[in-house]
This record gives sequence, structure tokens and C-alpha cells, in this order.
Amino acid sequence: MEQDCAELRFCEMTEADIPALTALMTRAFDDDTLKHRGQAKGGPPGYDDGGFFREWVLGYKESVGYSVLLGDALVGCVIVWDMPDGHNLLGTVFVDPAYQDRGLGTRIWQWVETAYPDAKSWRLETPCWATKNHYYYEIKCGFERVGEQNECYQYRKVMGA
Repeated sequence: MEQDCAELRFCEMTEADIPALTALMTRAFDDDTLKHRGQAKGGPPGYDDGGFFREWVLGYKESVGYSVLLGDALVGCVIVWDMPDGHNLLGTVFVDPAYQDRGLGTRIWQWVETAYPDAKSWRLETPCWATKNHYYYEIKCGFERVGEQNECYQYRKVMGA
């Protein structure tokens, strides 16, 4: 499935997309870890070898990953869990560091809200140390911090409220 959002295109990911998305995810997560923790590498298990996508996107029927393209350039990715009860999960959203701070992340989230109009709520977790993520989710996307567990902040956004 391919859908447009202004100049952005969202293409449902397949196994063939994993190498390019893994390279992008590695750049984005390593950049974030360097900025916030002073460490050269860092991300969830499998973020730098394709295992993350194989497990969390291709491994569950509720999850869908989308490559985000600006023109022909792969600039980001978003993974959503479309749950039967309407209380969906935002698995991850990331933008290539070369394209950050241009409003693309906000436009990606706006697309998610439009693409999943029946969602009752959205939940997510992000590392406590990732302060740029907190700003993005709270200020740009309208999420509310609702908890903390395992060094991650938990967020929720109730739709239609």
C-alpha cells in the first residue's frame, strides 16, 4: 500500500526493504544515542542487523511498518500496531538525521492519525534519556506522559478527546 501526504510517501514495508531501513535506523538511533548519551552506538536489540524489523513488523499480524519517502529519498520509518480494540501502539518513528528538524516527524505523526481514523488511543514508550523524543511526543504530537518503566517513559494519546 502506498499513500501520499504532501510530498511524503508512505509505503508498507516488505522483507526487501529491511536492508535500507536497517541502515537508516542504525544512523538515526546511533545519532540520538551520541547526542544524548555520548555513546557511539545504541538502540534496541536488532536495530542494526535487521532483526528488529523481522521480529516487530514481519512477526506480528497487528504491526505494520511504513517506509517514508521524500521524493525518491528514504527519509524515515514508522511502525504502528493496529489493535482490534482500537487502543493502538506506536512502535517507533524515526527520521534520518540528515532530514531532521524540518517538521517531517510531525507530518509523519499527522499521517498516522489520518491513516488510522478508528483509533481510540495511541500508546508508546521511549527512553527517559531521549529528551528530544519527549518534546516531539508531548509538544508536537499531543501525547501525555502517563508512567515510567524500565528506564522508559510511557505515553498515551486519547483520540477524539
